[in-house]
Amino acid sequence: MLLRIPARAVVASTVVVVVLLVVSTCSLLIGDYTMTLGDTLAAVVGRGDDGLGIYYVQEMRAPRVTAAILVGIALGVAGSIFQNVTGNPLGSPDIIGFTTGAATGALVQILLLGGDTDAVSLGALVGGFGTAAVVLGLTRRSGLTGNRLVLVGIGVGAVLAAVNSLLIVRASLSAAQTAAQWTAGSLNAVLWPRTVLLAIFVALLLVPAALLARPLGMLALGDDLASGAGVRVRRVRNGSVVVAVALVSVAIAVTGPLAFVALAAPQVARRLGGLATPGMASSGLVGALLVVTSDLVGQQLFAPTELAVGVVTGAVGGIYLVLLLAGEWRKQHG
Repeated sequence: MLLRIPARAVVASTVVVVVLLVVSTCSLLIGDYTMTLGDTLAAVVGRGDDGLGIYYVQEMRAPRVTAAILVGIALGVAGSIFQNVTGNPLGSPDIIGFTTGAATGALVQILLLGGDTDAVSLGALVGGFGTAAVVLGLTRRSGLTGNRLVLVGIGVGAVLAAVNSLLIVRASLSAAQTAAQWTAGSLNAVLWPRTVLLAIFVALLLVPAALLARPLGMLALGDDLASGAGVRVRRVRNGSVVVAVALVSVAIAVTGPLAFVALAAPQVARRLGGLATPGMASSGLVGALLVVTSDLVGQQLFAPTELAVGVVTGAVGGIYLVLLLAGEWRKQHG
C-alpha cells in the first residue's frame, strides 16, 4: 500500500512534464536570435540551413536549458528529502543553512584563494558538506527530527551568512563584484562540459535517493512504527541528509545559490498530487519547471537586460514563504 501512487499524483506529474517541455521549447526558441519552431527542431538534430541558428540552439541554449532542468531536479529532490526527514514544510536547505554553507565555501575560493571556476565548484561542495557535518554533530544526541534540525540549521546558517557578508565587505572591489555575480545565481556561463558533468553527478545521486524513498516515506508513520517495520531510522535519516546535501552542493556548484526552489517545489508537488508528504519524483519535476520558467522569465522580463535566475526564484520563493507561514499560522490558530 505504501508504494501505491494516487491517480491524481500521476496526472499532476504528467501535466508538469508537458508544461516543462513547452517552457523548455520556448527557451530554445526565444532570445537574441529568435527562431521558428521548425527551425529550432531542425537545429536540435543538427539539420537545417541556418548555421548561426544551429550554433545558438546547440551550443548556447540547449546546455543552459538542460542544466536548468538538472539543477531543478536536484534541488526539488533535496527539498523533498529534507521535508520528509524533518516532517516540517520549512525543512529545506535554504532555511536550514546548507545552501549558505555551500556559498561560504565558494566565496572562500573566490575572495581568498582566487580560484577558477572548477575551484569555486569544489569550494561549494566542501562548504555544503562541512555545514552538514556541523549540523549533524549538533543534532547527534537528539536526532534529525522535527523542529530541532530546522532551528539548529537556522542558527548555523545565520552565522555563515554573517561570515559571507564579512568576506565580501573585506574583499577588493573587483573580487566583491565577482562574488556578487556568483551569489545571485546564474545560468549564463553554463556550457556543455559543465552540463554533462552535472548530469553525471545528479544521475549518480538519484540512485541512492530512489533507494531511500520507501524507508524515508515510512518515517511519516512515526519512528516506532517505522522501526517495527524494519527501518533503521537513524541510518535512513543520516543517509538521506548526506544525499540531499550532495544534490544541493552539486547544483549550487554550477549555478550559484537559487533561493527557495528546494523549499517551494516539494510543497507545490504535494498539493498538486494530493499527497500527504512530498514525493521525490514529483518534487524534482516541479523543481525543474520552476528553474526553467524562472530562467526564461529572467531573460525576457526586462530584455535586453537579463535578470539572474536566482533573482527570479528568490522573488517568487519569498512570496511563497510568506504564504506558507500564513497558512501554518491559520492552522495553529483555527
